[in-house]
Amino acid sequence: MRPLDGIRVLDLTQFLAGPVATQYLAWMGAEVIKVEPPGQGEQGRWVSRDQPDVDAYGFLLVNLNKKSVTANLKTPEGRALVYRLVATCDVVVENFRRGTAQALGVDYETVRRYKPDIVYAEIKGFDESDPWAEVPAFDSVAQAMGGAISVTGEPDQPPMRPGVAIADIGAGHNCALGILAALRLRDRTGQSQRVRVALRDTVIDFVRPSWAPQLATGRPAQRSGNHHGLGPAAPAGMYPCKPFGPNDYIYIWVSRAPQSSQWAKLAACIGRPDLVEDPRFATPESRYAHREELDAAISAWTRQHTKVDAMRILGAAGVPAGAVFDTLEISHDAALRRRGMIAEVEHPQRGRYTVPGFPIQIDGVRVELTPSPLVGEHNQAVWGKMGLETGELRRLAAQGII
Repeated sequence: MRPLDGIRVLDLTQFLAGPVATQYLAWMGAEVIKVEPPGQGEQGRWVSRDQPDVDAYGFLLVNLNKKSVTANLKTPEGRALVYRLVATCDVVVENFRRGTAQALGVDYETVRRYKPDIVYAEIKGFDESDPWAEVPAFDSVAQAMGGAISVTGEPDQPPMRPGVAIADIGAGHNCALGILAALRLRDRTGQSQRVRVALRDTVIDFVRPSWAPQLATGRPAQRSGNHHGLGPAAPAGMYPCKPFGPNDYIYIWVSRAPQSSQWAKLAACIGRPDLVEDPRFATPESRYAHREELDAAISAWTRQHTKVDAMRILGAAGVPAGAVFDTLEISHDAALRRRGMIAEVEHPQRGRYTVPGFPIQIDGVRVELTPSPLVGEHNQAVWGKMGLETGELRRLAAQGII
């Protein structure tokens, strides 16, 4: 048994944030039925294709374990089909641009007429009460307006976009969490629930630690590069390792706590116990003031080791340190593969491909990954169960309704 066995989700999402939310629900056992426009399907399938007429890898990464049906929501018959499906569902999720759901007839007020206890979740760039509510927003826009870009980069350089999609992925996670809470509330009250998630709000939440220096100084949080944003700390940063490739670095960060023993342990590991007695490195603040000399001493040691060996030595001694692994190295990590955090699936167009798996471990629950569906792959199975005969399905397909 999986936590959401018996829950049915109507997925009206596209691109990244929405599909991430519904993929989480699918991994937890929900039956997720993705409704797409006939023909090419949702835009995420084809906007960033590397091959014609083949689903983009970006789509394949966030639509695992789902079913796909097609319905033209711009036609009365297409909407009627979807309303029949809504009546069998527990959850509806959409991340259209504001106003689109109303135009297509799949907004909250309309949908709950067909399922009075529906959980309806929507993801937008900005909340409906935000002055910028009507502005179109993708991940980078939300990162800029949510504060993430302002605290990323070097202090004397322009702000930089983080290399991860924290707005989209984070909003997807928040949406899934909100849906789980709303399902619980629905089961207790018997009433429909509406869940609203905004990309900008998600980023503001992720930037939460940066409010600490602002509260302490009265100034906005500053960019700190590879140093810790909560305050001056050293050592804290990237140190080169052999064979000196683009990601042959190790990140070392020693606690700023005055009584921490990590600094002495690090000095011992690199063969420089004398540094502990040096007044230049006596406190976190003085180490930061003399960080260039300190970084040179640490780099002289890390350059003698690979990043994995350096991490192993430092970690065994109790020093926080992490090798910089790239996506290919992570894909080949045997331990991650054994527990399913990295997995392979077989796709009818792409063959075998590697994906990150479900990052939550629940005792007794095993998540088997299945590939993202082809456009309309489950039309016969889903619409057929609703009483549509093969001839009727052919007519609807010929007329562009499915």
